[in-house]
Amino acid sequence: MPSEKVAVNRKGIGLLTCFSLVTATMVGTGVYTTLGFQLQDLNSGFSILCLWALGGMISLCGALSYAELAARIPGSGGEYTYLSRIYHPALGFMAALVSVVAGFVIPIALSSLAFGTYLHAAIPACPAKPSSLAVVILISMGHLRSLRVSSAFQNTMTLLKFALLGVFLLVGFWSSAHHPDAHTALLPEPGALKELLRPSSGIALLFVLYAYSGWNAATYLAGEVRDPQRTVGLSLVLGTLAVTLLYLMLNAVFLIAAPAADLRGVLNVGSIAATHLLGSSGGRIMSGIIATGLLASISALVWAGPRVMQRVGEDYRRLGVLGRTTSGGIPNRALGLQLLAVLTLITLGSFESLLVFAEIPLLLCLILGVTGLLVERNKDKGSMGKGGEGGFQCPLYPLPPLVFILCAGSGLLYSAICKPWIALAGVAITLLPLTLYGWISRQKTP
Repeated sequence: MPSEKVAVNRKGIGLLTCFSLVTATMVGTGVYTTLGFQLQDLNSGFSILCLWALGGMISLCGALSYAELAARIPGSGGEYTYLSRIYHPALGFMAALVSVVAGFVIPIALSSLAFGTYLHAAIPACPAKPSSLAVVILISMGHLRSLRVSSAFQNTMTLLKFALLGVFLLVGFWSSAHHPDAHTALLPEPGALKELLRPSSGIALLFVLYAYSGWNAATYLAGEVRDPQRTVGLSLVLGTLAVTLLYLMLNAVFLIAAPAADLRGVLNVGSIAATHLLGSSGGRIMSGIIATGLLASISALVWAGPRVMQRVGEDYRRLGVLGRTTSGGIPNRALGLQLLAVLTLITLGSFESLLVFAEIPLLLCLILGVTGLLVERNKDKGSMGKGGEGGFQCPLYPLPPLVFILCAGSGLLYSAICKPWIALAGVAITLLPLTLYGWISRQKTP
Protein backbone atom coordinates (compact mmCIF):
# COMPACT_ATOMS: atom_id res chain seq x y z
CA MET A 1 0.00 0.00 0.00
CA PRO A 2 1.32 3.51 -0.77
CA SER A 3 3.08 5.30 2.01
CA GLU A 4 0.69 7.08 4.37
CA LYS A 5 2.68 10.27 4.78
CA VAL A 6 0.64 13.21 3.51
CA ALA A 7 2.23 16.53 4.32
CA VAL A 8 0.17 19.68 4.13
CA ASN A 9 2.55 21.86 2.19
CA ARG A 10 1.85 25.40 3.32
CA LYS A 11 4.39 26.76 0.83
CA GLY A 12 3.35 24.48 -2.03
CA ILE A 13 1.60 25.27 -5.27
CA GLY A 14 -1.80 27.02 -5.21
CA LEU A 15 -5.06 27.02 -7.13
CA LEU A 16 -3.75 29.04 -10.09
CA THR A 17 -0.90 26.63 -10.73
CA CYS A 18 -3.18 23.59 -10.27
CA PHE A 19 -5.71 25.13 -12.68
CA SER A 20 -2.98 25.89 -15.20
CA LEU A 21 -1.61 22.36 -14.86
CA VAL A 22 -5.05 20.82 -15.52
CA THR A 23 -5.91 23.07 -18.47
CA ALA A 24 -2.44 22.91 -20.00
CA THR A 25 -2.43 19.12 -19.79
CA MET A 26 -5.86 18.89 -21.40
CA VAL A 27 -5.51 21.52 -24.14
CA GLY A 28 -2.80 20.04 -26.27
CA THR A 29 -2.34 17.35 -28.84
CA GLY A 30 -5.89 16.03 -28.93
CA VAL A 31 -7.82 19.11 -29.95
CA TYR A 32 -5.25 20.05 -32.60
CA THR A 33 -4.96 16.59 -34.17
CA THR A 34 -7.99 14.35 -33.62
CA LEU A 35 -10.66 16.14 -35.68
CA GLY A 36 -9.18 14.75 -38.91
CA PHE A 37 -9.46 11.20 -37.54
CA GLN A 38 -13.02 11.80 -36.29
CA LEU A 39 -14.05 12.89 -39.78
CA GLN A 40 -13.05 9.45 -41.03
CA ASP A 41 -15.93 7.97 -38.99
CA LEU A 42 -18.41 10.87 -38.89
CA ASN A 43 -19.59 13.13 -41.71
CA SER A 44 -21.66 15.73 -39.87
CA GLY A 45 -20.12 18.71 -38.13
CA PHE A 46 -23.15 18.77 -35.83
CA SER A 47 -22.48 15.16 -34.78
CA ILE A 48 -18.85 15.98 -34.08
CA LEU A 49 -19.76 18.95 -31.87
CA CYS A 50 -22.25 16.72 -30.03
CA LEU A 51 -19.44 14.25 -29.47
CA TRP A 52 -17.17 16.98 -28.05
CA ALA A 53 -19.99 18.14 -25.75
CA LEU A 54 -20.51 14.54 -24.64
CA GLY A 55 -16.78 14.19 -23.97
CA GLY A 56 -16.87 17.32 -21.83
CA MET A 57 -19.83 16.01 -19.83
CA ILE A 58 -18.14 12.63 -19.27
CA SER A 59 -14.91 14.33 -18.19
CA LEU A 60 -16.77 16.67 -15.84
CA CYS A 61 -18.46 13.67 -14.20
CA GLY A 62 -15.03 12.11 -13.74
CA ALA A 63 -13.61 15.36 -12.38
CA LEU A 64 -16.45 15.73 -9.86
CA SER A 65 -15.84 12.17 -8.67
CA TYR A 66 -12.08 12.64 -8.42
CA ALA A 67 -12.55 15.96 -6.62
CA GLU A 68 -14.11 14.11 -3.69
CA LEU A 69 -11.50 11.35 -3.86
CA ALA A 70 -8.78 14.03 -3.69
CA ALA A 71 -10.42 15.41 -0.52
CA ARG A 72 -10.63 11.96 1.04
CA ILE A 73 -7.14 10.80 0.00
CA PRO A 74 -5.03 13.98 -0.41
CA GLY A 75 -1.67 12.37 -1.25
CA SER A 76 0.20 12.63 -4.57
CA GLY A 77 0.15 9.86 -7.15
CA GLY A 78 -3.34 9.96 -8.70
CA GLU A 79 -4.78 6.52 -9.48
CA TYR A 80 -1.77 4.82 -7.90
CA THR A 81 -2.68 6.20 -4.50
CA TYR A 82 -6.46 5.89 -4.91
CA LEU A 83 -6.59 2.31 -6.20
CA SER A 84 -4.03 1.12 -3.65
CA ARG A 85 -5.95 2.58 -0.74
CA ILE A 86 -9.45 1.66 -1.97
CA TYR A 87 -8.90 -1.80 -3.47
CA HIS A 88 -5.47 -3.44 -3.20
CA PRO A 89 -1.84 -2.36 -3.71
CA ALA A 90 -1.64 -4.63 -6.78
CA LEU A 91 -4.26 -2.52 -8.58
CA GLY A 92 -2.47 0.64 -7.49
CA PHE A 93 0.78 -0.73 -8.92
CA MET A 94 -1.04 -1.55 -12.16
CA ALA A 95 -2.47 1.97 -12.33
CA ALA A 96 0.97 3.47 -11.72
CA LEU A 97 2.55 1.63 -14.64
CA VAL A 98 -0.43 2.42 -16.87
CA SER A 99 -0.21 6.09 -15.87
CA VAL A 100 3.51 6.19 -16.57
CA VAL A 101 3.24 4.55 -20.00
CA ALA A 102 -0.21 5.52 -21.31
CA GLY A 103 -0.84 8.65 -19.24
CA PHE A 104 2.49 10.40 -19.59
CA VAL A 105 5.13 8.78 -21.81
CA ILE A 106 2.84 8.25 -24.82
CA PRO A 107 1.02 11.62 -24.49
CA ILE A 108 4.36 13.44 -24.19
CA ALA A 109 5.52 11.67 -27.36
CA LEU A 110 2.25 12.54 -29.14
CA SER A 111 2.39 16.17 -28.02
CA SER A 112 6.00 16.43 -29.14
CA LEU A 113 5.17 14.88 -32.52
CA ALA A 114 2.32 17.38 -32.92
CA PHE A 115 4.67 20.22 -31.96
CA GLY A 116 7.17 19.13 -34.60
CA THR A 117 4.45 18.85 -37.25
CA TYR A 118 3.06 22.33 -36.53
CA LEU A 119 6.50 23.89 -36.25
CA HIS A 120 7.45 22.41 -39.63
CA ALA A 121 4.23 23.84 -41.12
CA ALA A 122 5.18 27.25 -39.70
CA ILE A 123 8.90 27.07 -40.54
CA PRO A 124 9.56 24.47 -43.26
CA ALA A 125 13.31 24.67 -42.56
CA CYS A 126 12.68 23.03 -39.15
CA PRO A 127 12.31 19.28 -39.72
CA ALA A 128 9.41 17.77 -37.79
CA LYS A 129 11.00 14.74 -36.10
CA PRO A 130 14.23 16.43 -34.89
CA SER A 131 12.15 19.34 -33.57
CA SER A 132 10.00 16.88 -31.62
CA LEU A 133 13.07 15.30 -30.06
CA ALA A 134 14.68 18.63 -29.23
CA VAL A 135 11.66 20.17 -27.50
CA VAL A 136 11.14 17.30 -25.06
CA ILE A 137 14.84 17.27 -24.16
CA LEU A 138 14.90 21.02 -23.47
CA ILE A 139 11.70 21.01 -21.40
CA SER A 140 12.84 18.00 -19.37
CA MET A 141 16.11 19.76 -18.58
CA GLY A 142 14.17 22.85 -17.51
CA HIS A 143 12.11 20.85 -14.99
CA LEU A 144 15.30 19.57 -13.35
CA ARG A 145 15.90 23.04 -11.86
CA SER A 146 13.43 23.47 -8.96
CA LEU A 147 9.75 23.41 -8.03
CA ARG A 148 9.62 27.22 -8.12
CA VAL A 149 11.10 27.34 -11.64
CA SER A 150 8.71 24.59 -12.82
CA SER A 151 5.71 26.41 -11.35
CA ALA A 152 6.68 29.78 -12.85
CA PHE A 153 7.40 28.24 -16.26
CA GLN A 154 4.09 26.34 -16.24
CA ASN A 155 2.02 29.39 -15.32
CA THR A 156 3.75 31.55 -17.94
CA MET A 157 3.40 29.00 -20.76
CA THR A 158 -0.25 28.32 -19.90
CA LEU A 159 -1.07 32.04 -19.92
CA LEU A 160 0.70 32.41 -23.28
CA LYS A 161 -1.10 29.34 -24.64
CA PHE A 162 -4.56 30.69 -23.86
CA ALA A 163 -3.71 34.19 -25.04
CA LEU A 164 -2.64 32.73 -28.40
CA LEU A 165 -5.73 30.52 -28.49
CA GLY A 166 -7.85 33.61 -27.90
CA VAL A 167 -6.24 35.25 -30.94
CA PHE A 168 -6.96 32.16 -33.06
CA LEU A 169 -10.61 32.07 -31.96
CA LEU A 170 -11.10 35.80 -32.58
CA VAL A 171 -9.73 35.45 -36.09
CA GLY A 172 -11.93 32.41 -36.72
CA PHE A 173 -15.14 34.06 -35.52
CA TRP A 174 -14.31 37.30 -37.34
CA SER A 175 -13.88 35.37 -40.59
CA SER A 176 -17.04 33.31 -40.08
CA ALA A 177 -19.04 36.49 -39.48
CA HIS A 178 -18.06 37.61 -42.99
CA HIS A 179 -18.95 34.19 -44.50
CA PRO A 180 -22.32 33.27 -42.97
CA ASP A 181 -22.81 30.36 -45.38
CA ALA A 182 -19.96 28.54 -43.66
CA HIS A 183 -22.11 28.04 -40.55
CA THR A 184 -24.15 25.43 -42.42
CA ALA A 185 -21.34 22.96 -41.62
CA LEU A 186 -22.51 23.02 -37.98
CA LEU A 187 -26.23 22.52 -38.62
CA PRO A 188 -27.87 19.11 -38.08
CA GLU A 189 -28.34 17.02 -41.21
CA PRO A 190 -30.65 14.05 -41.81
CA GLY A 191 -29.19 11.06 -40.00
CA ALA A 192 -26.64 13.13 -38.08
CA LEU A 193 -27.57 11.74 -34.67
CA LYS A 194 -27.77 8.18 -36.03
CA GLU A 195 -24.06 8.43 -36.77
CA LEU A 196 -23.39 8.59 -33.04
CA LEU A 197 -25.03 5.19 -32.51
CA ARG A 198 -22.74 3.33 -34.90
CA PRO A 199 -19.90 1.27 -33.35
CA SER A 200 -17.36 3.29 -35.35
CA SER A 201 -18.38 6.37 -33.37
CA GLY A 202 -16.77 4.68 -30.36
CA ILE A 203 -13.36 5.25 -31.91
CA ALA A 204 -14.28 8.89 -32.53
CA LEU A 205 -15.32 9.14 -28.86
CA LEU A 206 -11.95 7.69 -27.82
CA PHE A 207 -10.23 10.48 -29.78
CA VAL A 208 -12.41 13.03 -27.98
CA LEU A 209 -11.78 11.52 -24.54
CA TYR A 210 -8.06 11.50 -25.30
CA ALA A 211 -8.29 15.23 -26.00
CA TYR A 212 -9.97 15.68 -22.60
CA SER A 213 -7.49 13.47 -20.74
CA GLY A 214 -5.57 15.41 -18.17
CA TRP A 215 -8.60 16.55 -16.17
CA ASN A 216 -7.10 14.56 -13.27
CA ALA A 217 -3.59 16.04 -13.62
CA ALA A 218 -3.55 17.93 -10.32
CA THR A 219 -4.08 14.70 -8.35
CA TYR A 220 -0.56 13.57 -9.25
CA LEU A 221 0.98 16.50 -7.35
CA ALA A 222 -1.57 16.76 -4.53
CA GLY A 223 1.13 16.34 -1.88
CA GLU A 224 2.82 19.51 -3.13
CA VAL A 225 -0.39 21.59 -3.08
CA ARG A 226 -1.49 24.08 -0.43
CA ASP A 227 -4.79 22.97 1.14
CA PRO A 228 -5.07 19.91 -1.16
CA GLN A 229 -8.50 18.85 0.14
CA ARG A 230 -10.04 21.96 -1.39
CA THR A 231 -7.63 23.18 -4.05
CA VAL A 232 -7.12 19.96 -6.02
CA GLY A 233 -10.82 19.22 -6.50
CA LEU A 234 -11.67 22.82 -7.35
CA SER A 235 -8.94 22.93 -10.01
CA LEU A 236 -10.24 19.70 -11.61
CA VAL A 237 -13.81 20.97 -11.92
CA LEU A 238 -12.99 24.53 -13.03
CA GLY A 239 -10.34 23.32 -15.47
CA THR A 240 -12.69 20.79 -17.08
CA LEU A 241 -15.49 23.33 -17.49
CA ALA A 242 -13.15 25.89 -19.05
CA VAL A 243 -11.65 23.38 -21.46
CA THR A 244 -15.06 22.02 -22.55
CA LEU A 245 -16.19 25.51 -23.58
CA LEU A 246 -12.89 26.13 -25.35
CA TYR A 247 -13.03 22.82 -27.24
CA LEU A 248 -16.53 23.48 -28.55
CA MET A 249 -15.53 26.92 -29.84
CA LEU A 250 -12.24 25.72 -31.33
CA ASN A 251 -13.79 22.78 -33.20
CA ALA A 252 -16.57 25.02 -34.47
CA VAL A 253 -13.91 27.32 -35.94
CA PHE A 254 -12.09 24.37 -37.54
CA LEU A 255 -15.29 23.01 -39.11
CA ILE A 256 -16.40 26.44 -40.36
CA ALA A 257 -13.00 27.43 -41.71
CA ALA A 258 -12.22 24.49 -43.99
CA PRO A 259 -14.17 21.87 -45.97
CA ALA A 260 -14.43 18.51 -44.24
CA ALA A 261 -12.68 16.86 -47.19
CA ASP A 262 -9.56 18.97 -46.57
CA LEU A 263 -9.50 18.10 -42.85
CA ARG A 264 -10.31 14.38 -43.09
CA GLY A 265 -7.36 12.21 -42.07
CA VAL A 266 -5.05 15.21 -41.56
CA LEU A 267 -2.93 15.50 -38.40
CA ASN A 268 -2.38 19.29 -38.28
CA VAL A 269 -6.00 20.41 -38.74
CA GLY A 270 -5.18 23.77 -37.18
CA SER A 271 -2.76 24.57 -40.00
CA ILE A 272 -5.33 23.65 -42.65
CA ALA A 273 -8.05 25.73 -40.99
CA ALA A 274 -5.73 28.72 -40.56
CA THR A 275 -4.60 28.54 -44.19
CA HIS A 276 -8.24 28.67 -45.35
CA LEU A 277 -8.91 31.58 -43.02
CA LEU A 278 -5.82 33.70 -43.65
CA GLY A 279 -3.99 32.35 -46.68
CA SER A 280 -0.65 30.53 -46.73
CA SER A 281 1.26 33.20 -44.77
CA GLY A 282 -1.44 33.46 -42.11
CA GLY A 283 -1.57 29.68 -41.95
CA ARG A 284 2.14 29.52 -41.17
CA ILE A 285 1.78 32.18 -38.46
CA MET A 286 -1.11 30.33 -36.82
CA SER A 287 0.79 27.05 -37.06
CA GLY A 288 3.61 28.71 -35.15
CA ILE A 289 1.13 29.97 -32.54
CA ILE A 290 -0.28 26.47 -32.06
CA ALA A 291 3.23 25.01 -31.81
CA THR A 292 4.05 27.55 -29.11
CA GLY A 293 0.87 26.68 -27.24
CA LEU A 294 1.78 22.98 -27.28
CA LEU A 295 4.85 23.77 -25.17
CA ALA A 296 2.61 24.24 -22.11
CA SER A 297 1.05 20.79 -22.63
CA ILE A 298 4.41 19.08 -22.99
CA SER A 299 5.68 20.92 -19.93
CA ALA A 300 2.69 19.93 -17.78
CA LEU A 301 3.04 16.25 -18.70
CA VAL A 302 6.82 16.23 -18.23
CA TRP A 303 6.38 17.85 -14.80
CA ALA A 304 3.64 15.57 -13.44
CA GLY A 305 4.71 12.20 -14.85
CA PRO A 306 7.84 11.53 -12.75
CA ARG A 307 5.87 12.12 -9.53
CA VAL A 308 3.99 8.85 -10.14
CA MET A 309 7.26 6.96 -10.63
CA GLN A 310 8.65 8.67 -7.53
CA ARG A 311 5.78 7.40 -5.38
CA VAL A 312 6.28 3.85 -6.70
CA GLY A 313 10.00 4.08 -5.99
CA GLU A 314 9.32 5.23 -2.44
CA ASP A 315 7.02 2.26 -1.80
CA TYR A 316 8.91 -0.60 -3.50
CA ARG A 317 12.59 -1.25 -2.81
CA ARG A 318 13.17 -3.04 -6.12
CA LEU A 319 12.24 0.23 -7.84
CA GLY A 320 13.81 2.47 -5.22
CA VAL A 321 16.02 4.24 -7.74
CA LEU A 322 12.90 5.97 -9.07
CA GLY A 323 12.16 7.48 -5.67
CA ARG A 324 15.45 9.36 -5.42
CA THR A 325 15.28 13.14 -5.67
CA THR A 326 17.62 16.09 -5.88
CA SER A 327 18.18 18.39 -2.91
CA GLY A 328 15.34 20.51 -4.30
CA GLY A 329 12.91 17.57 -4.31
CA ILE A 330 13.02 16.91 -8.07
CA PRO A 331 12.71 13.18 -9.00
CA ASN A 332 15.63 13.32 -11.42
CA ARG A 333 16.01 9.55 -11.99
CA ALA A 334 12.33 9.16 -12.83
CA LEU A 335 12.49 12.21 -15.09
CA GLY A 336 15.48 10.76 -16.93
CA LEU A 337 13.76 7.39 -17.47
CA GLN A 338 10.64 9.15 -18.74
CA LEU A 339 12.74 11.18 -21.18
CA LEU A 340 14.46 8.07 -22.55
CA ALA A 341 11.13 6.31 -23.13
CA VAL A 342 9.62 9.37 -24.83
CA LEU A 343 12.57 9.76 -27.19
CA THR A 344 12.25 6.09 -28.17
CA LEU A 345 8.54 6.43 -29.00
CA ILE A 346 9.05 9.64 -30.96
CA THR A 347 11.65 7.85 -33.05
CA LEU A 348 9.68 4.65 -33.65
CA GLY A 349 5.97 5.30 -32.96
CA SER A 350 2.89 5.85 -35.16
CA PHE A 351 0.61 8.69 -34.02
CA GLU A 352 -2.86 7.15 -34.52
CA SER A 353 -2.09 3.67 -33.18
CA LEU A 354 -0.28 5.10 -30.13
CA LEU A 355 -3.26 7.31 -29.34
CA VAL A 356 -5.87 4.53 -29.41
CA PHE A 357 -3.53 2.12 -27.61
CA ALA A 358 -2.93 4.64 -24.80
CA GLU A 359 -6.56 5.63 -24.25
CA ILE A 360 -7.89 2.10 -23.59
CA PRO A 361 -5.82 1.29 -20.46
CA LEU A 362 -6.20 4.90 -19.27
CA LEU A 363 -9.98 4.66 -19.38
CA LEU A 364 -9.91 1.29 -17.61
CA CYS A 365 -7.94 2.81 -14.73
CA LEU A 366 -10.11 5.93 -14.62
CA ILE A 367 -13.23 3.75 -14.45
CA LEU A 368 -11.70 1.90 -11.50
CA GLY A 369 -10.82 5.23 -9.88
CA VAL A 370 -14.31 6.68 -10.28
CA THR A 371 -15.85 3.41 -9.08
CA GLY A 372 -13.67 3.86 -6.01
CA LEU A 373 -15.84 6.78 -4.95
CA LEU A 374 -18.87 4.46 -4.90
CA VAL A 375 -16.85 2.02 -2.78
CA GLU A 376 -15.75 4.74 -0.35
CA ARG A 377 -19.23 6.18 -0.01
CA ASN A 378 -20.59 2.72 0.64
CA LYS A 379 -18.01 2.24 3.41
CA ASP A 380 -19.06 5.30 5.34
CA LYS A 381 -22.68 5.43 4.15
CA GLY A 382 -22.42 8.86 2.53
CA SER A 383 -20.39 10.72 5.16
CA MET A 384 -17.32 12.66 4.09
CA GLY A 385 -15.02 10.13 5.72
CA LYS A 386 -11.45 11.24 5.31
CA GLY A 387 -12.51 14.25 3.29
CA GLY A 388 -13.23 15.99 6.57
CA GLU A 389 -14.88 19.31 7.15
CA GLY A 390 -14.45 21.69 4.25
CA GLY A 391 -13.54 18.87 1.85
CA PHE A 392 -15.18 18.55 -1.57
CA GLN A 393 -18.35 16.46 -1.90
CA CYS A 394 -19.52 15.26 -5.30
CA PRO A 395 -22.80 17.04 -6.14
CA LEU A 396 -25.77 14.99 -7.41
CA TYR A 397 -24.07 11.82 -6.16
CA PRO A 398 -24.25 9.03 -7.41
CA LEU A 399 -25.14 10.41 -10.86
CA PRO A 400 -21.67 11.75 -11.91
CA PRO A 401 -19.71 8.54 -11.22
CA LEU A 402 -22.42 6.36 -12.78
CA VAL A 403 -22.56 8.51 -15.94
CA PHE A 404 -18.78 8.39 -16.28
CA ILE A 405 -18.62 4.61 -15.83
CA LEU A 406 -21.45 3.97 -18.32
CA CYS A 407 -20.22 6.32 -21.04
CA ALA A 408 -16.51 5.49 -20.77
CA GLY A 409 -17.37 1.79 -20.72
CA SER A 410 -19.48 2.20 -23.88
CA GLY A 411 -16.56 3.89 -25.64
CA LEU A 412 -14.30 0.98 -24.70
CA LEU A 413 -16.86 -1.54 -25.96
CA TYR A 414 -17.22 0.23 -29.30
CA SER A 415 -13.45 0.46 -29.71
CA ALA A 416 -13.10 -3.27 -29.01
CA ILE A 417 -15.60 -3.98 -31.78
CA CYS A 418 -13.90 -1.71 -34.33
CA LYS A 419 -10.21 -2.21 -33.47
CA PRO A 420 -10.00 -5.52 -31.59
CA TRP A 421 -6.22 -6.00 -31.85
CA ILE A 422 -5.39 -2.54 -30.50
CA ALA A 423 -8.00 -3.06 -27.77
CA LEU A 424 -6.38 -6.37 -26.82
CA ALA A 425 -2.98 -4.70 -26.68
CA GLY A 426 -4.43 -2.01 -24.40
CA VAL A 427 -5.89 -4.66 -22.08
CA ALA A 428 -2.56 -6.52 -22.11
CA ILE A 429 -0.62 -3.46 -20.93
CA THR A 430 -3.18 -3.17 -18.13
CA LEU A 431 -2.79 -6.79 -17.01
CA LEU A 432 0.99 -7.03 -17.35
CA PRO A 433 1.76 -5.08 -14.13
CA LEU A 434 -0.46 -7.48 -12.18
CA THR A 435 1.76 -10.38 -13.22
CA LEU A 436 4.86 -8.46 -12.04
CA TYR A 437 3.39 -7.32 -8.74
CA GLY A 438 4.23 -10.49 -6.78
CA TRP A 439 7.93 -10.17 -7.63
CA ILE A 440 8.05 -6.41 -7.11
CA SER A 441 6.26 -6.53 -3.77
CA ARG A 442 8.65 -9.05 -2.19
CA GLN A 443 10.91 -6.18 -1.19
CA LYS A 444 8.48 -3.51 -0.14
CA THR A 445 9.31 -0.40 1.85
CA PRO A 446 7.73 -0.70 5.32
